[in-house]
Amino acid sequence: MNTSERDEVEIDLRELFGVLKSKLWIILLITILAAGIAGFASDRMLTPIYESTTKLYVVNKSQSISSLSLSDLQLGSQLTKDYMVLVKSRPVTEQVISNLGLTMTHEELVNILTISNPTDTRILEITAQYPDAYMAKQIVDEVAAVSAQRMAVIMDMKEPSIVEEGHVATSPSSPNILKNTVIAGILGMIATIFILTVIYLMDDTIKSTEDIGKYLGLTTIGLVPVGEEKLLGDDKKQKRVKKR
Repeated sequence: MNTSERDEVEIDLRELFGVLKSKLWIILLITILAAGIAGFASDRMLTPIYESTTKLYVVNKSQSISSLSLSDLQLGSQLTKDYMVLVKSRPVTEQVISNLGLTMTHEELVNILTISNPTDTRILEITAQYPDAYMAKQIVDEVAAVSAQRMAVIMDMKEPSIVEEGHVATSPSSPNILKNTVIAGILGMIATIFILTVIYLMDDTIKSTEDIGKYLGLTTIGLVPVGEEKLLGDDKKQKRVKKR
């Protein structure tokens, strides 16, 4: 790329920056509007969801920790994946629905449950997300109790221990109003800058003598101000009137 091409790119970037600077009020307005709409929608229109978590310890009670070898622990970690599947099995969910008198299907209950296993542990974390904080705790506790019974039957072992029961959340886990507001504001700003940039790049109208040389390759000899041109026209008209 030669010097003239580099200069042309630099001038274009400066012009673009100037255009964006002149439209700064539009960028700020759209940013504030997008953030405000997202914040209002998150606070007023979205249903708050509460979260509760129960933890199960899946080591067989017939074994003590000191008697467990490394291979036993590794096997237990692999079996933990089986336990995660059992928690969401239909016999478990249908029993939970029946015990609590819930008006939901197996699929709906599965969708509000999240099962996780912290790395290098034999602990199952069962989390329920529900619009009612107290019901979220009831659901997750019942799922843990029924799952423990089911595991004991299927895996021929004693019931896993409940390490931690669910809690009644005091604040919703979603929606995150602040996060949604900030993201919407940033997206609104980026979209506005993008649209203004596209409009600038597509605008090929002549606005100055520099544009004439840049786009048409012509050299301007002189400039006639609009005000002076009008005065010259008025003088000619007055001369014609005097001659008559």
